[in-house]
Amino acid sequence: MQLTIIIPTLNERTGLPAIVAAAQALRPQEILVVDGGSTDGTREWIQSQAGLRLVDSERGRGPQLNAGARSALGDVLLFLHADCLPSPDTAAAIISVLQNAKSAGGCFSVRFAERRPWSLGLVARVINWHSRAFRYATGDQAIFVRRTIFDAAGGFPDWPLFEDVEFVRRLNQKGRFVVLRSSVTLSARRWLARGVWRTSLLMLALYAGYRIGVPASRLKDWYDDVR
Repeated sequence: MQLTIIIPTLNERTGLPAIVAAAQALRPQEILVVDGGSTDGTREWIQSQAGLRLVDSERGRGPQLNAGARSALGDVLLFLHADCLPSPDTAAAIISVLQNAKSAGGCFSVRFAERRPWSLGLVARVINWHSRAFRYATGDQAIFVRRTIFDAAGGFPDWPLFEDVEFVRRLNQKGRFVVLRSSVTLSARRWLARGVWRTSLLMLALYAGYRIGVPASRLKDWYDDVR
């Protein structure tokens, strides 16, 4: 199996080097950084690094991830957010899952880089329980998929929100979707910017809206992205 790691970026110059270093340690076939128009030096830093390939894209998580997939050479795709640190066993865990021909793809459990406040640990446990119980995942969980299945599922929808959840729903229709107990380490910046409980309630409300069919464009009005 040949692994392509796809990292979407928009003004991620500060945190990106650590994520890239961890991704390079996995020894993938290639790392594609798909930029949506950064103005903070992200693009220039990417271009200065050996072993990285810059892909320019229309801004938006779905369009950027799809642009990365179109440019990928690998037969396995790992979508890694720019604030999501993979563990050293990430590549081995992916290979273990995809050795089963019935497996379409999967994702990882999460833990937060920050230890405080204590409520972050509770949030991570709830996220992980919900993912395992319902075969559900968000992009924060480092979704991976066979390239053939990605194409068959039609890629990510061009939505401003929940494009990742919809994509995983499609993957569940194509084969076995595995939620690994192995974790990736996630920055808590969104939770800390708004407050852990306020953010958790907002996420719950957004997900409930998605489940009852509220259009993603309307849900986006409830959510202002924190970078």
